[in-house]
Amino acid sequence: MAGLTGATRERLDPQVRAYIDEVERERDEANRRVGRLQLQNEQLREEIVHALYKRFARSTEKTGESEGTLFAEAEQVAESDSPQAEAETTTVAEHTRTKRGRKPIDPDLPRVDIVHDIDESQKRCGCGHRLVRIGEEACEKVQVIPEQIWIERHIRPKYACHECEGSADEDRPAVRIAPAVASIIPATMVTASLLAFIVVNKYIDHLPLYRQEKRFERIGITIARQTMGRWIIEAAKRLKPLIQLFRSAIREGPLIHMDETPLQVLGEDGRANTSKSYMWLTLGGPASTPVCLYEYHPSRGREYPHRLLADYQGYVQADAWDVYARVCDAEPGITLVGCWAHARRKFHDAAKASKKSGAAQQALAHIRTLYRIEKELRAKDLDEATFVSRRRELAKPKLEQFHAWLTEKGETVLPSSLLGTAVRYTLTHWERLVRYLDLAELTPDNNAAENAIRPFCLGRRNWLFSGSPKGAEASCTMYSLIQTAKLNGFDPFAYLYYVFNRAPQITDENEWRELLPQNLDADTVKNAYEPLRVTG
Repeated sequence: MAGLTGATRERLDPQVRAYIDEVERERDEANRRVGRLQLQNEQLREEIVHALYKRFARSTEKTGESEGTLFAEAEQVAESDSPQAEAETTTVAEHTRTKRGRKPIDPDLPRVDIVHDIDESQKRCGCGHRLVRIGEEACEKVQVIPEQIWIERHIRPKYACHECEGSADEDRPAVRIAPAVASIIPATMVTASLLAFIVVNKYIDHLPLYRQEKRFERIGITIARQTMGRWIIEAAKRLKPLIQLFRSAIREGPLIHMDETPLQVLGEDGRANTSKSYMWLTLGGPASTPVCLYEYHPSRGREYPHRLLADYQGYVQADAWDVYARVCDAEPGITLVGCWAHARRKFHDAAKASKKSGAAQQALAHIRTLYRIEKELRAKDLDEATFVSRRRELAKPKLEQFHAWLTEKGETVLPSSLLGTAVRYTLTHWERLVRYLDLAELTPDNNAAENAIRPFCLGRRNWLFSGSPKGAEASCTMYSLIQTAKLNGFDPFAYLYYVFNRAPQITDENEWRELLPQNLDADTVKNAYEPLRVTG
């Protein structure tokens, strides 16, 4: 029927022509339906492959410079229409070899020398002369003693006068005794070291309190998990002034990183235990002494970021969650910066899930170029003005090329596909994605916040939920202290011990500032518990 000429069709009976026209319409509709089903099938296949990668494959997004060319070279050549893509060059880093052997053991750890000497009878030569020591062979072995607990008995002698029973000195108490030792949680057996040990186990090693209870039993002491939980909550209450200083210090820098992650909290007023709450992370402050703050809030709405960022002047780097955009746009002094890691992740997913990954690999190559420029410039000792100028000079042309490629690709790619989603996301947020060029402290992505929130996500897999809002707030305080310690090069246990030991002695609000990272150094923090370690 498709081969009938116009003249032939005219000679056919009208009913036959009508029948032929109807058949052709049904054929065309069937072809269109087949095309739609093929597109739908391809999209569903992408989603299935993507889900399988998410569940079973490695989560890393690292790719080699040549990844994709081995398996999709034809597609890349066919889809590479722009002259910019042909002119693209890559720099191969110089080869470095990893030194073989065991890493050296920390020289600050205490050492005990054990000499394995030969017998005295073997120290004389056959010629009659005594052998002379000409050297030695030494190797280091690591010995471990399980956690040791000892009890400090704080004895305060009492004094009184048996003659006058204090009547001769009425301005002073009749019974005199030294003041009680200051403790972060008065009238309990907890010490700064014990509390720091519990907190490190729970929030760094992700060991829930019920497991710690069993560990303490094995070394001869009974501490109920409920007791440990109360200690953490009470310590967090005592440290509220320090956390308030953290909140203020974050606003002192030119840049704030933000992120959030779900958290289940039991016992919230007016909410079911299955409701989803959120842990918000904020990272900022001076570049040399950054401060990290975790805060719990029942919702993912604008209430928390609006309260934190009110009247702030500077840059905020975050993902594309629209709450950040609404809050930052409402504050005239805030500039919102996007995250290239999120854009890259979408192209990475498209490359993994699609049969034809050439276009996604091209996008990844463009993004790798931006990161390579950033890495090379960061490795040089440049002042801020020179760094920003050089970064603009090198990265801006690459960004313009990438934007042109995205615009062209957006007109041809299926919008509902993973690649189409990645292209649309990048173009939609382009203005914010390129703002990292404006400030030396800014980087292409928000990985600083994502890396800081990752320990919380790992711990959440073990303890699953917070038993109460107070418990969630206490966890925020401990995570804030720990992550801030890590960012400033402090041993987390040492910093916690220093804070827990110093806090009960503070009588003036200004003394809390002494516990901020900018007012401490690693040696001060480390030496605070050094005598305790020797005693133990």
